[in-house]
Amino acid sequence: MVRIDPIIVQVRRFSRLRPQRLIPHTAGRRLRRFYAYARRQWRRSLQFRVVGITLLLSAILVSAFGYTVASLISQGVLTTQVNTSRERIQRGAGEAARQLEGYTQADDPGLPGKMRVVATDLSSSMDVPDSEVILLRHNSSLAAASPDTGAAAVMQQPSMRKLRESIVGSSRPGIYQQIETLDVGQGPTRFLVLGTPILTGGEPLELYYLLPLKAENDLVEFVALVVTATGVALVALLALIAATMTRLVVKPVRVAARTAQRLSAGLLDQRMQVKGEDDLARLAAAFNQMAANLQRQIVRLEEMSRLQRRFTSDVSHELRTPLTTVRMAADLLFASREDFDPAAARSAELLQAELDRFEDLLTDLLEISRFDAGFAALDAEPTDLAPVVRRVAERLESLSERCGVPLSVQTPPDGAIAEVDPRRVERVLRNLLGNAIEHGEGKPVVMTLAIDEAAVAVTVRDHGVGLKTGEEKLVFNRFWRADPSRARQTGGTGLGLSISLEDARLHGGWLEAWGAPGKGAQFRLTLPVRSGDRLVSSPLRLVPDDARADEAALIGETP
Repeated sequence: MVRIDPIIVQVRRFSRLRPQRLIPHTAGRRLRRFYAYARRQWRRSLQFRVVGITLLLSAILVSAFGYTVASLISQGVLTTQVNTSRERIQRGAGEAARQLEGYTQADDPGLPGKMRVVATDLSSSMDVPDSEVILLRHNSSLAAASPDTGAAAVMQQPSMRKLRESIVGSSRPGIYQQIETLDVGQGPTRFLVLGTPILTGGEPLELYYLLPLKAENDLVEFVALVVTATGVALVALLALIAATMTRLVVKPVRVAARTAQRLSAGLLDQRMQVKGEDDLARLAAAFNQMAANLQRQIVRLEEMSRLQRRFTSDVSHELRTPLTTVRMAADLLFASREDFDPAAARSAELLQAELDRFEDLLTDLLEISRFDAGFAALDAEPTDLAPVVRRVAERLESLSERCGVPLSVQTPPDGAIAEVDPRRVERVLRNLLGNAIEHGEGKPVVMTLAIDEAAVAVTVRDHGVGLKTGEEKLVFNRFWRADPSRARQTGGTGLGLSISLEDARLHGGWLEAWGAPGKGAQFRLTLPVRSGDRLVSSPLRLVPDDARADEAALIGETP
């Protein structure tokens, strides 16, 4: 218990501190979420971008306009006050010089009293509230102020030294001014300070007017408030107008986008609503016309495709009956070929072989017609593909021996169990291995099986003529041949790889090809281990290791 108590205390301390430490993190997360939301809206919404740009530009323009207006008004008010005050101090200086004209001696005992009287008279003649009038002597501390609030002391402050030096050092009378914040007994106040020398018969005096700028400051602040409120209202109004106008344009575009998505999903009867006769109405009408034309073309193509599939299916079925009759006659001739002369016997053998190929062609056509009609069904069941691979290799062993192609099979020792349709997988592998033997040029052919947690793959590698660039896609086309002049060894129909590709897609798998001239080719079949799963990778590489090694060696030798 003694060891647990400190830990409990520390935990309680941390629990008390946690909310305080999480506040900045919470604010940061909210800021990041808002930033992410704004970026997402900026990328996706045209209306959001237009309103945002309008807000930014209008705020800049209104701010510049408001600043200019406020500055001009402030400068105008201050200029008016300065001009009026200069006239006041000029009249006051003349009046003070007239009243002090008889006081020519600096030590005249009546001078201080007369200065106070002059200051009082000048102050009473002004109609500016809270203003101050100050009379000073150049080289003494004698001063007079009206009203007697101790305002004369502020002229001794360092901030007023420059103004006094300008007045004392002037060679001729003039009016000098300065705006300064002073405390004359009513708290810090912004004053317009004007000063001028007074030339009497004796020592020169200094006359100062301290005029408060409170009314001017209030006026400027009121103007700034009005300009700011007007600017904010104007920016908000511009944003509202931009949002409304943008919505009028963007809404039909969004409707067109949704209608196009429905059309691409197969709902060919979807149309836009046409309102008015403006540009957007013409856009909607043109879109509807395009959709109608597209619908007619798609329906026409579907009808043609349906007729083509029906024709293929009907022809294939109708040929079954005469083919059966021809097959019976051909079997009879083939069984009696030993009683014929050599030429007739050879003809019976050729007839038998071509009938076999014709039956395979009919079977493939029927299978293709089922794929085209969407009637092909997958009978998936857990199957070990290792025996399937070996069985396909055994059935084509005689063909490989006849073509002089060495055949080898590599399977995992524990097998490869997957949910597949074994009949379709065996057909795919039979087609791939037959093509590899036919194009192997007497070189080895290797069939490899591998499996991982999600997929099972089979590769068929030959070292024959290979494929040119771009032929790895064409090889799955119907009746396509890389070399039309090349004689078939197995009597194929030209539909084997096309059917194999459809079988792979029916499983949700891949059938891919790689090839290079003179380096052979490799076909890879990849199927999901569990039926219905989505493939993301294959346990076997599409490009063979020996081809990758040759490419790496070639790159290493290149200077």
